[in-house]
Amino acid sequence: MRTVLMVAEKPSLAQSIAKILSKGSCTSRKGLNGACSVHEYMGSFMGQSVRFKMTSVCGHVMSLDFIGKYNNWDKVDPAELFSKAPTEKKEANPKLNMVKFLQVEAKGCDMVVLWLDCDKEGENICFEVLDAILPFMNKSYGSEKNIFRAKFSSITDTDICNAMNRLGEPNRNEALSVDARQELDLRIGCAFTRFQTKYFQGKYGNLDSSLISFGPCQTPTLGFCVERHDKIQSFKPETYWVIQAKVFKGKESPLTLDWERVRVFDREVGQMFVNIAKTSREARVESVSKKEKAKQRPLALNTVEMLRVASSALGMGPQHTMQIAERLYTQGYISYPRTETTHYPENFDLKGTLRQQANNPFWADSVKALLAEGLNRPRKGVDAGDHPPITPMRAASESELGSDGWRLYEYITRHFIATVSHDCKYLQTTIAFSIGTEAFSCTGKTLISAGFTEVMPWQGIPDEESLPACERGDAFTVDEVKLLEKQTNPPDYLTEAELITLMEKHGIGTDASIPVHINNICQRNYVTVESGRRLKPTNLGIVLVHGYYKIDAELVLPTIRSAVEKQLNLIALGKANYQQVLQHTLDIFKRKFHYFVDSIAGMDELMEVSFSPIADTGKPLSRCGKCHRFMKYIQAKPSRLHCSHCDETYSLPQNGAIKLYKELRCPLDEFELVLWTSGSRGKSYPLCPYCFSNPPFRDMKKGMGCNECTHPSCQHSLNSLGIGQCVECESGVLVFDPTSGPKWKMACNKCNVVVHFFEHAHKVQVSAESCDSCEASLVVVDFNKARSPLPGDETQHSGCVFCDPVFQDLVELKHATMRHPMHRGGQARRQGGRGRGRGRRIGGRGNPKRPKDKMAALAAYFV
Repeated sequence: MRTVLMVAEKPSLAQSIAKILSKGSCTSRKGLNGACSVHEYMGSFMGQSVRFKMTSVCGHVMSLDFIGKYNNWDKVDPAELFSKAPTEKKEANPKLNMVKFLQVEAKGCDMVVLWLDCDKEGENICFEVLDAILPFMNKSYGSEKNIFRAKFSSITDTDICNAMNRLGEPNRNEALSVDARQELDLRIGCAFTRFQTKYFQGKYGNLDSSLISFGPCQTPTLGFCVERHDKIQSFKPETYWVIQAKVFKGKESPLTLDWERVRVFDREVGQMFVNIAKTSREARVESVSKKEKAKQRPLALNTVEMLRVASSALGMGPQHTMQIAERLYTQGYISYPRTETTHYPENFDLKGTLRQQANNPFWADSVKALLAEGLNRPRKGVDAGDHPPITPMRAASESELGSDGWRLYEYITRHFIATVSHDCKYLQTTIAFSIGTEAFSCTGKTLISAGFTEVMPWQGIPDEESLPACERGDAFTVDEVKLLEKQTNPPDYLTEAELITLMEKHGIGTDASIPVHINNICQRNYVTVESGRRLKPTNLGIVLVHGYYKIDAELVLPTIRSAVEKQLNLIALGKANYQQVLQHTLDIFKRKFHYFVDSIAGMDELMEVSFSPIADTGKPLSRCGKCHRFMKYIQAKPSRLHCSHCDETYSLPQNGAIKLYKELRCPLDEFELVLWTSGSRGKSYPLCPYCFSNPPFRDMKKGMGCNECTHPSCQHSLNSLGIGQCVECESGVLVFDPTSGPKWKMACNKCNVVVHFFEHAHKVQVSAESCDSCEASLVVVDFNKARSPLPGDETQHSGCVFCDPVFQDLVELKHATMRHPMHRGGQARRQGGRGRGRGRRIGGRGNPKRPKDKMAALAAYFV
């Protein structure tokens, strides 16, 4: 019997699709990587009985990067990254072992059906999957087709079954357009980023950004924000005057009239008109016009509109919105959330989609009325040829979706109902008055039928006080006529919604990447998100954009990136050559890069005005091993130490606190040690600032502290304080933290495992002797007399943390609270929670036989 392998983009999608296609009769098992499951069932395919195996990846299988030596910032000229530096595809997440997992599952399979997301990124992942599995699948017979592509827009029985019955082929051109974008962004972004980061961080101490990045899309995005900032700064308010008139008739409340001249910029002219109006004590009605008007129902919802509304109305950032939308999609509540289309296909089941919402108490009345009266034909939007508009796929409640999930789902549902509702109709009444020779008017609106605003009440016609009934020639009494002084106001900072509109208009990014670019400029500290989700540029963001304008405006203007996006779209359509577009674009940016490097002094002049030289920044902390003068600790990102006498800067670990370590010195270079800590519930370790940047031994890498130093005799090194292999990750060692008393602990020097032990002990030391059972270093503990667990009056005991029964209840494993990338090693395999309350006991099962693998021995005692 033949076997068909099916691959989806996410584990949850694979489960949902398998459940639909197998009608709930599939069996499931975990894959070898632990992250993906395999769902198996029997069925029919191409007229024959087959065994189906449904599994998934977790997004991209591969990522593009430079080969190893070109990732060294110190040894590679950034200019080489444009052409000389070779790139390679690497596993996107090596810990998932995704390639090996796919190859194991592909063995013995005859055909593959690709259920990846139906966009350009999805097509690219199709070919990443095929590259991994095709060499391991059974060879096809002759010209028999064995690769199939499923196209779908929602996780519903109908859509999935239709996709299975109409299988096509993956689109190589769309995949190539993604490859081109990845390579352009990598080469251009890395070259500019490396150069300007090294240049400016070496000169200025208070930039407060760990990376001064450049991106072909990210930088024009920042440019829009700074352009608005510049308009605000250059704005000069002007004083103007308006005439306000109030009139009344009988006992009715007065009407406030608008002046037909609107405003004047000369006070004396304004006063002249007031004086003319004041000669008359009555206001005469010149005309009364009534006009029925309609407020159009919205177009069908696409990604950009969803992001705009989520930011402006729901207060949710674009990145967060897309994460929630993807979750709602994979759970089957909404259709595919990445689309540029605002037109429903002719065969779209509008009535069936609407009927699913008939029992929701929030909009049931509106839905039932529409179903009874008949749906209104949706407005004709734009068919971009990708996916149908975003619509709800099944009914839901807040308890199912959670707060933010429900708010987004509610908006998507209300928007869909509105698209098949009637327009909002209202009567607009305008009364024109004359007071003396001056013309005034007032306008009022009266609702005729709410239409779509029943389900989108925030779009409704506000309740206004109705205008009095009158006819041409009627006279009203003038209550007052006065001159008001006002000033023109500057524009406000861009909102996220306005920025998204500008990016869409100028072709910067795609519906999928727009949230990423906005998130990047926030993460880099180029803009801050103010109240109302307005984006205010920081000093660094402003100086960078002004510098680009000064050197080469095309680096920040949207025009060049927009042209590149058009070329990438032509690759996707098969109308442009992948290699030619890639080479032509890289040649343009390579020339721009060389000119930028030669002209960097222009940007540097702007930096000097806004930022302090590195020598004038920071506070004295520890002594330099070369000149023995104090080095300054610069706390702003990236935190580092600078010796102004030697003019040397030394890197430090990030995302933690740095303090002097007992004025102790490194035996190799005489630099004073400093202590890095992530807080009381996290890890801490000493380090030598010089060794951290210049590894002293061959088996050490940049960025290693004393807890990884292989010095044979230093009292702070791994050799002196290392206890045993980590109980969770494969490469880490648990190292004793001598600064942690009286809440003593040891921590893994690779992952975020922390082991607390011997609380309130007077003293803890690591012995030179090893455990006979597991080879871990023994520890010598001097207990406090009042709290000693030892028999009699004994206070000192030497033993193995993992094997000694005396220590059984005194050792507890936890996970450090930290976000430093250096300490993520064991995260994929960890169990339990972070910090307090969910620790795990270690030890207490007696001494096992000596295993071949020390890691296995320690794991045997991890309860």
